[in-house]
Amino acid sequence: MTSRAAAIFPRLVGALAATLALAGHALAWGATGHRMIGQLAIEALPREIPAFLRTPAAAQAVGELAREPDRGKNAGKAHDSDRDSAHFLDLGDDGRLFGGPALAALPATREEYDTALRAVGSDSWKAGWLPYAIVDDWEQLAKDFAYWRVDSAAANDPTPTSVDGAAHRAWFAADLVQRQALILSDLGALAHFVGDGSQPLHVSVHFNGWGDFPNPEGFTQSRIHAPFEGEFVHDFVAAPAVRADMTAYADCHCWVAQRTIAYLAATNRQVTAFYRLEKAGGFRGGDRRGRAFAAARLADGASQLRDMILDAWRASATAQVGWPAVKVADVEAGKVDPWEALFGAD
Repeated sequence: MTSRAAAIFPRLVGALAATLALAGHALAWGATGHRMIGQLAIEALPREIPAFLRTPAAAQAVGELAREPDRGKNAGKAHDSDRDSAHFLDLGDDGRLFGGPALAALPATREEYDTALRAVGSDSWKAGWLPYAIVDDWEQLAKDFAYWRVDSAAANDPTPTSVDGAAHRAWFAADLVQRQALILSDLGALAHFVGDGSQPLHVSVHFNGWGDFPNPEGFTQSRIHAPFEGEFVHDFVAAPAVRADMTAYADCHCWVAQRTIAYLAATNRQVTAFYRLEKAGGFRGGDRRGRAFAAARLADGASQLRDMILDAWRASATAQVGWPAVKVADVEAGKVDPWEALFGAD
């Protein structure tokens, strides 16, 4: 770390030197950044989303749960060796991963992605698999919403019923409460990885200093990753500035994988801008240029998260749940009794 960085971030110097010597990638955003992304996204949800998720308590909960994938680190070797690589993507300047798969044409599954990387002497643990973490968590959220729809419809079915029917409604009501808790938890995970995707240094081989690559502009080789996303954001970026930079909902008319790829590609295009700004002193103290850059990146994360939540809710309307599977639309229309599908007929 340079003396200039030490002057900016005095409380981090010793701890970061030890931590970053052991790990190539630091945490993405600190507690402050992840909390803001999760909370602001929930606060920006439209009325189309169920009311339980549009409350101050839900916004606060998602803000806290968005930190959980980082807080769970150092749980153990098996846990960390698999999950740590979900937080980043080492995208090269050519738009490819170590000369292998291109971001614009990623395979559909992580297995296929890992196979393609191994063909060029790498693997998904080295290259990172952030896009798959985002898509995986989004798909889970869409399924959560589908179950919520069915639970809600069945618990509130006004049709006169037998004693068994009343008991079934009570079960659906209880299952609905549990599903809402699961939605908050699963949404926290999605919030975290979508948030990671808005940090330029998490989608680039230049993740902590420019590294051993052609460097015609003379960008820093210092370990600047954690000081930027942690202490700089904590000290100089506030929620109102991030909220002001959030964009309106944008329907990409595409599946979540395509939305995710476009999002990460846009973030990657900010890498050179970040290093130019760092070279110009933009992250020195509370420089307004650095504050504006960080707020814009956090706002992109919050906007994307809000959009993905809305997409998941809409996708859930055409889903199927349970076994034997029932269509959400049929249950909501009162055409199908979902009891066996959800309670289980074995």
